[in-house]
Amino acid sequence: MAKRERVMRMSVEQPLWRALTGYRVLTMLYAIGLFVAAHDDFARPWVAVAYFSVLAVWTLATLPKVSGAAHCTKRFLAADLTIALTGILLTRAADAAERISDGGPTLPSIWTAGAVLAFAIKGGWRWAAFASLLVGVANVVQRGAFSRDTVHNVLLVCIASIAIGYVVEVARASERTLARALEIEAATRERERLARDIHDSVLQVLAMVQRRGTAIGGEAAELGRMAGEQEVALRSLVAGGLVPASRVSEDAALGAVVRVVDEPDDASAGASPCDLRTLLSPYAGSLVTLSEPGAPVPLAGHAARELAAAVGAALDNVRRHAGTDARAWILVEDEPDAVVVTVRDDGPGIPEGRLAQAEGEGRLGVAQSIRGRLRDIGGTAELISVPGQGTEVELRVPKDARGKAETRT
Repeated sequence: MAKRERVMRMSVEQPLWRALTGYRVLTMLYAIGLFVAAHDDFARPWVAVAYFSVLAVWTLATLPKVSGAAHCTKRFLAADLTIALTGILLTRAADAAERISDGGPTLPSIWTAGAVLAFAIKGGWRWAAFASLLVGVANVVQRGAFSRDTVHNVLLVCIASIAIGYVVEVARASERTLARALEIEAATRERERLARDIHDSVLQVLAMVQRRGTAIGGEAAELGRMAGEQEVALRSLVAGGLVPASRVSEDAALGAVVRVVDEPDDASAGASPCDLRTLLSPYAGSLVTLSEPGAPVPLAGHAARELAAAVGAALDNVRRHAGTDARAWILVEDEPDAVVVTVRDDGPGIPEGRLAQAEGEGRLGVAQSIRGRLRDIGGTAELISVPGQGTEVELRVPKDARGKAETRT
């Protein structure tokens, strides 16, 4: 059954948008509270009332606009900043000159910072610098001159917004890098899985056709030669593989796109425990001795099948490298926290450095069909070989091994 693919987005900036939404509402209430507390000191309070009426309606009506980068458009940002700048400039018309000279707050007060922060989260530090510059000019015009309090407040808003904008840009770049790394990991895992399946089937058949064809001679030798060439080509393809191009969202502010591939529906039964002995018993024969406990050896279904496949791959290596007359022994041990299967043969052993050389040539019998399988289910594979004394492969799988292959991202 085909695998299901779903899309999820990673966006570390989304909490910033939620925080900005709350900030705008709270600072709007704060600005109105300041006005109410000093209502009698205003020269033209009706100007302030009119402005705060607009500010309250605007803030509440535009909450969806600051819920995420996709809704926060450039047109909205321009209008929002205009509301803030208008409130700053209207302060001279509404408030008393004495209060302004004494450093009284502007009409929008710290609500203005919310408009600047929206620029920072949406467009990064450059947008933040542009918006904070306009706010600084408006404050200087409203005060009529430079003052220590004005410079302090403007610099505070400017530095904070630029810093947040820079952090957002770094976070977006990190998201794209992480998405790319996850895709490469997913591609590598899928390539390893395909390599194991191909090694257990197609490559083994091609290698057998090459050997038999060479032994028979005649036209069969030509067929064997062609099979050998295809085996080499297929091994090179499996060893190299292809990594798909990274996918990013159309709007970078949405965050990086990650493709999550779910296992087929029939893999849902992989967590059901099964008796490992039933999967290993077919390997027993005249040249293969199977020693197992008298009681069932329960293991999660997928883990048991992968372990049995790794045993089969080890026996294939015995037949291929130790000869068809080589004997092998399979020992199954049911330990309290793990299941251990040992495969031992009486072949000539493996020369030092041969495994690394084989892996470099694309021969992935040990690297993928054995170690790769065990690694994917949380187990380990140890190979001990002494030239002239055979080879021993110890496969250890914890009892809590994953019931099915982990979700690939």
